This record gives sequence, C-alpha cells and structure tokens, in this order.
Amino acid sequence: YIPLKAWLYRDGFARFSNTRFSLSSIDDHFIHLTNVAVQKTAPDYDPEKGCKWLMQQLRQYLTAKHGTEAVEMLFKDMDNIFIKSLQSVQTVIINDKHCFELYGYDILIDKSLKPWLLEVNASPSLIASSQEDYELKCRLLEDTVHVVDMEG
Repeated sequence: YIPLKAWLYRDGFARFSNTRFSLSSIDDHFIHLTNVAVQKTAPDYDPEKGCKWLMQQLRQYLTAKHGTEAVEMLFKDMDNIFIKSLQSVQTVIINDKHCFELYGYDILIDKSLKPWLLEVNASPSLIASSQEDYELKCRLLEDTVHVVDMEG
C-alpha cells in the first residue's frame, strides 16, 4: 500500500455567466453555462471584462459580502471535496512515481455558500482565454514541474 499524494494549487479562477441567473429560461445557454466558448458568443459579451475572476478576487468579494468566517468555511468545504473525491477513486488511480495527473475541479457555489461538485476534469484544458488566464496557467505549469521534479 502506497498512500496517494496530492497537491492543491491554491490559484485558480471562478467562471461566471454573462447573463443573470434565472430558472425562468432553462434553455438559455448564456444563463446556465459558464464555458468561455459559450459566453463569448453572447450578444453583450465584453472580451475586455470576460467572465472570469481570479480566486483571490472571488475570495475578496465573498468576504466583503458574507464575512471572513463564512468564506473560510466555504474554502474548507471545497478542500474536503478535493480530498474525498480523490479518496473515493484512490484504488483505481495509477500511483507510480513516474506518473502524475493534473485535475481540474468544477464546483458550483450556491447562495448559502455551499459548494457542489459538478465534475472533475482529468488533464483540463490549458488554453488561455485572456492574458490573466495565460499567466495563471503558466504559473500552474511552472509549479507542477517543480513538484514533479523531472530531473530528480
């Protein structure tokens, strides 16, 4: 038995829809899908503004709106999602010192700050949709290479 080792990258981003949420129009993709490929085709999409915030921006906004304690609990709950999801598949994950996998988590945060796991993406796309996104993903790759330590 070799315990699974995982690293959590604390940077990241939050995606939003360009249109205010409503259940009145269930077929409106601009309301319900946050994918950049969908949002950039919205009639009032602003490419300068985009539909992404860095995780620090999200944390600051939520702290101002809900308070530090509630936001700390939210991020702790998200950490638990990461841990429990990996534990649930630990027996089928290849655990070899010559391999690594990058996972991307899609989590929905409801109005009471409860996080809901939507999906886990193995080998998530590293294509950037903005300069900020490009810089974040370059930092992620740089940190990943340091952790993997290919020379060691």
